[in-house]
Amino acid sequence: MVHAVSPPEPALALASQAWITRASAALPGAAQGPLAGLTFAAKDNIDVAGMQTTAACPDFAFMPAAHAAAVQNLLDAGASVLGKTNLDQFACGLNGTRSPYGAVPNAFDARYVSGGSSAGSAYVVATGQVDFALGTDTAGSGRVPAGLNNIVGIKPSRGLISARGVVPAAQSVDCVSIMARTVPVAARALAAAMGYDAADPYSRKLAMASAPYPPSFRFGVPASLEFYGDTLAQAAFNEAVARLQSLGGKPVTIDYTPLNTAATMLYESALVAERYAAVRTFFDANEHAVVEPVRSIIAKGRNYSAAALYDAQTKLRALGQQAAAMWDSIDVLLVPTAPTHYTIAQMEADPVMLNRNLGAYTNFVNLLDYAAISVPSSIRPDGLPFGITLIGLCGSDWQLAELGQRYHQASGLTQGATGAALGELQDIPGLKPVACINVAVVGAHLSGMPLNSQLVERDATLVSAAHTAPDYRFYALPGTVPPKPGLVRVAQGEGAAIALEIWRMPVEHYGSFVALIPAPLGIGTIALQGGGQVQGFLCESQALVGAQDITHLGGWRNYISSLKPATAP
Repeated sequence: MVHAVSPPEPALALASQAWITRASAALPGAAQGPLAGLTFAAKDNIDVAGMQTTAACPDFAFMPAAHAAAVQNLLDAGASVLGKTNLDQFACGLNGTRSPYGAVPNAFDARYVSGGSSAGSAYVVATGQVDFALGTDTAGSGRVPAGLNNIVGIKPSRGLISARGVVPAAQSVDCVSIMARTVPVAARALAAAMGYDAADPYSRKLAMASAPYPPSFRFGVPASLEFYGDTLAQAAFNEAVARLQSLGGKPVTIDYTPLNTAATMLYESALVAERYAAVRTFFDANEHAVVEPVRSIIAKGRNYSAAALYDAQTKLRALGQQAAAMWDSIDVLLVPTAPTHYTIAQMEADPVMLNRNLGAYTNFVNLLDYAAISVPSSIRPDGLPFGITLIGLCGSDWQLAELGQRYHQASGLTQGATGAALGELQDIPGLKPVACINVAVVGAHLSGMPLNSQLVERDATLVSAAHTAPDYRFYALPGTVPPKPGLVRVAQGEGAAIALEIWRMPVEHYGSFVALIPAPLGIGTIALQGGGQVQGFLCESQALVGAQDITHLGGWRNYISSLKPATAP
């Protein structure tokens, strides 16, 4: 089912507040390249030559002489820049209201916050004004606005995209993030923007996982989740858990305590001193030019000693060691992108506490060196978007994108606030598809049957139900445990079409599966109804002595069902 959403009503004068600078003509990229024809915007703490960088503080504004490294990479790949977008000042906030240029509205309801700090980037993507946008993400600034606007937000592994030419928020954990209406566009932009940069002190050469998560994967769910009384968000998350299970996931309860404790340290420990260090020279001379509560947050960083900072860093490392244990039992972590949604009026009335609530499931990710992707999940009954975040180990970016795309596709949603369909699944750059083989099963390996676990344990996934060509006879073999059938090909016109299932199995597991098959059964080529062939179970003809011909029943399930009345009292 496709859950279409109506394009939002115009956000009146607020809509213009998503942009700080919009070029009269696009700054073109290379004539050819993987992103040729696509347009993007840059959050206004990211340098674009010829456009002022303000970080949403007019007194801080300067004209950069060169593009930020990420912007240059995207231009070289063929994309074109349309302008700079509004943000929570100095990228300090998760709500999109902390800017002298005005609060950025939500793309679905202008009364609600857009999320921040990459507020404008999310709005112009969600409303279809650009194909993708750059944000930054230190504590969730590229994920929260994505989740609240029905778009995708990739928070890459730290150091994967160079932050040279970005006004830092907390430089050691800052990430340039990417927002788009679909995962494939975001992933293509990531592939173009990433790359080691020796001029960025925190850039890294990372080993990237190149195989997708297994078809049967384990996803962590925090043992206790806080939605701050928002029952619609809670129901939406429960729906998300069920959807991820339908994609092959097995939920595993995890202890969220070390993650939550790490999250609180971002603003409630000496780690906040890095916020002050990022703009110290300007801030000390122009504190009056900084809006509240950004001013108080940055000023708080002055109060800590170097010793306190070392203590905080050691505590964070200890929490990371505790959290590492959960990865022994899970492949990926699932959390709500944001636990609730607030109006602009609510946020302005209580700007600190409500902002903290929005970051309940984002703040720890960069501190503990994880990768993440926020993906749209549903439109709530009140018309507001709800998103989920998939979190993985450092270097799992392509794996997260592949799973995120499948999840987004399964949601049945449309793109952002545009109403456009998602389109077909696409290959994720950087990911090598796992070599697989299709195998047909006709008896005890069918879904729900006694030997189906032999398929599931080998990461096989059900492709479809089908039938053989009408050239087979089907037998119940005597003395087999559990009961098994025998499928035998016969002359044209002497058989019937027999029901089967086609399963897709990684080649690396196929040999161990075939080794389990007992005589007189074996693997051969089965002709399919309507044409085509598949590898599957066949039986040696000499084993049919004493076997019951059940061809007329058309399949093993029908045969098993036929036995039940005979065994009833």
